[in-house]
Amino acid sequence: MTTTSPTTGSRLARLLRSSAGIAIAMAVMNVGTYGFQIASARLLGPGQYGALAGVMALLMVLSVLQLGLQATSARRIAADPEHVAAVEAAVLRTGWRTALVLGAVTVLAAPVVTKLLRLDGLLPAVLLGLAVVPATVMGAQAGVLQGERRWLPLSLVYLAVGVPRLLLGIGFLLVWRSETSAMLAVLLSSWAPVLVGAWALGRHPRRATNVTEGEIRRDVLRETLGGSAALLAFFAMANLDIVVARSVLDEHDAGLYAGGLIVTKAVLFLPQFAVVVLFPSMSTGTESRAAVIKGLAFLGALGAACVAATYLLSDLALIFIGGDEYAPVQDRLWIFAVLGALLALLQLLVYAGLATRGVATKYLVGVGAVVLVGLGATASSVTGLATTVGAVDLVVLLVLVVLQVVRHRR
Repeated sequence: MTTTSPTTGSRLARLLRSSAGIAIAMAVMNVGTYGFQIASARLLGPGQYGALAGVMALLMVLSVLQLGLQATSARRIAADPEHVAAVEAAVLRTGWRTALVLGAVTVLAAPVVTKLLRLDGLLPAVLLGLAVVPATVMGAQAGVLQGERRWLPLSLVYLAVGVPRLLLGIGFLLVWRSETSAMLAVLLSSWAPVLVGAWALGRHPRRATNVTEGEIRRDVLRETLGGSAALLAFFAMANLDIVVARSVLDEHDAGLYAGGLIVTKAVLFLPQFAVVVLFPSMSTGTESRAAVIKGLAFLGALGAACVAATYLLSDLALIFIGGDEYAPVQDRLWIFAVLGALLALLQLLVYAGLATRGVATKYLVGVGAVVLVGLGATASSVTGLATTVGAVDLVVLLVLVVLQVVRHRR
């Protein structure tokens, strides 16, 4: 019998409690999340997968309140750790309230979503609205853990995002191959990280302070809405191109574009752990500049490596996105990798703006999203749309870099 030595066990525990543990957990989360999309692309084919990709893109856009809550609570706790109890109570209460309101509005808008994305029925759009509720609550929970830099429980939350989605998604699609089945799996799996987050927060009692929840709840909501506006603009830039594709391209080409976006999203979310780990540092004045520079250097290098790998290993990338049915887009997959690299850099700069409560970022990215939709609507091919999206992303990225330079000089 082989036993694990105390030294090995302690090393593993230290790893899981470090920022490296977050990197591992988020890598597994992304493998699970995009494994679900790969399985869906294979089992559904370009036509039905294009519809599912559109629904998932809208889910990403609607998840901005989740990310806004996470950024707000993480920033406030990192900047003022003495008031964790009050911030946690305010954020969780705000999270549940906004989740229920957003979910109800999305369910009511299901007929519009069904028509816009040309879905086979109303149910996938209804399931989308229901899935928004746990996704938003999870953001509030994750923000508290991130602000306290409690990497182990936060890692468990991220693991609970990806693994159940992959397992339930494949199981449901093997039984019933439709976008409705896939969205039902997404809804059920979305409650797993909420349960893990509730367990993690319940095991860590807070020290009472002289600041009450009521005193900061309104400020938390205001900051959350401001941060969510910036993140909404970013996720609009990152996800609305598939909606444009479903509108201006035929069903087959829109499905090919959706397949290419699997590469884009993989490159975008591969280094997401860096944003999570660096955000508390970007929220403190003494560490902010160095954290932004470190993040840009790391994401730029990793993005360039991903583009090169996609270009040189396009056969492998084709298998990754769904196989021979997507062969017509194989020689252009490197373009989608470029889109992912640009979006990863944009995401870092958007969070850098949130960390310093800058107001210009959301307007700049919002203008970029509007321009992307307007110019994208004139495209008539997969390559034309991808090239247009890349050009808009690059311009917005350069403007945000200049804005960061100006901020740090001040």
